[in-house]
Amino acid sequence: MCGQTKLPGMYTREEASKARELFWTKFGKYMSPVLSAGGEKVNWINYKTGIQNLAFKMNATKAEVYIGIEIMHKDQSQAIKMYELFETLKVDFEAILGEKWTWTPIGFNEYQQPLSSISTTKLHVNIFREGDWPEIISFLKPRLMKLDQFWYEHKMIFEMTL
Repeated sequence: MCGQTKLPGMYTREEASKARELFWTKFGKYMSPVLSAGGEKVNWINYKTGIQNLAFKMNATKAEVYIGIEIMHKDQSQAIKMYELFETLKVDFEAILGEKWTWTPIGFNEYQQPLSSISTTKLHVNIFREGDWPEIISFLKPRLMKLDQFWYEHKMIFEMTL
């Protein structure tokens, strides 16, 4: 470790990267037999919305797990248009998801780029604690499947509008 001291529960960059990779690989394998709402095979980890600058994202850290829809467009007026289209579908979105999510019309990502999002998180789970993986998966799987259901039912509206 090149002279670095490591506290208990701390990870080197390489160890953290490997732990994340292992979790997402296992999650991908766990989800691989699950078909999309349209009955097709889908890559759940890298879900393709088919709309440029619109992505379904998941992340897990040592403190939380996150799932959301992220809109990141160079043209801010287009990002706003996309976000407002989601807002018109908010009742349907919440009915399908079965819960309220956090709606952020204007925010920033870790690189300080403008980002609009619709997301939810679960606190007090740690991707580096393998014992938390079932809880993380139990949080992500149903929400990802419901996002897919929402998208299956509403994607055409985005394709026709944007």
